Amino acid sequence: MSTPAYWILRYEQRILTLPADVTGPLLPFGHAADFGLADEGLAAGQFDGHPCRTADIATLPAHLALEATPLRALFPQAGDEVFALAGRAVQLLDWQQQHRYCGRCGTPNTMKHGEWAMQCPSCGLLAYPRISPAIMVLVRSGKRLLLARSPHFKPGVFSALAGFVEPGETLEQCAAREVREEVGIEITQLRYFGSQPWPFPNSLMVAFLAEHAGGEIEPDPAEIEAAGWFAADALPLLPDPVSISRRLIEAALAGH
Repeated sequence: MSTPAYWILRYEQRILTLPADVTGPLLPFGHAADFGLADEGLAAGQFDGHPCRTADIATLPAHLALEATPLRALFPQAGDEVFALAGRAVQLLDWQQQHRYCGRCGTPNTMKHGEWAMQCPSCGLLAYPRISPAIMVLVRSGKRLLLARSPHFKPGVFSALAGFVEPGETLEQCAAREVREEVGIEITQLRYFGSQPWPFPNSLMVAFLAEHAGGEIEPDPAEIEAAGWFAADALPLLPDPVSISRRLIEAALAGH
């Protein structure tokens, strides 16, 4: 018999939640069958003292009043804990969907008992959830911050520089390379700030502070639409509070 759980249900790439005016948690609670599911889905963690499970569904449960919410919009509605659980759930669902077959011999995979791994029953190859490390660097020059915008950002938003770690590269090497490639300057005094799982789609953002060591800003037009030094009293539009980039900028402004 299935165990009742909180559910992170994904429908057409959006998360199903209870209406915002409902008192209590926004995640639906119940048995798998309550949502038309034939199995228990994937374990995504614990929430409010109960298991939290996740699954993709093809049809909205007609008997339930559920709202389809984009993942990024969950943060202001449901807070840090639900956003983190939903981010993990989305990454697990994507991983399960993208590793249905063995990448070495083509045999259909099965879920390995006791861990997050898809296993080939023929050759034994294991496929774990993909995590792509990416660095973020906020460069300072005196009291000014180097902020830039990608053409993929929301209009007007500037943020710290960021990029993915390449094979065989340390985080420190990646930080120096990305800053050099994106804006043409050198950095020094690289200091770790923090990290954040970022499920868009499967990144782990590792954030650093650094000091300007030389060079003039020359944005790479293929990646950077605009970049410049900004004083605390003349900041552009900043990223949403859900992102580590916003926390990194606020920490720098506070003198950390």
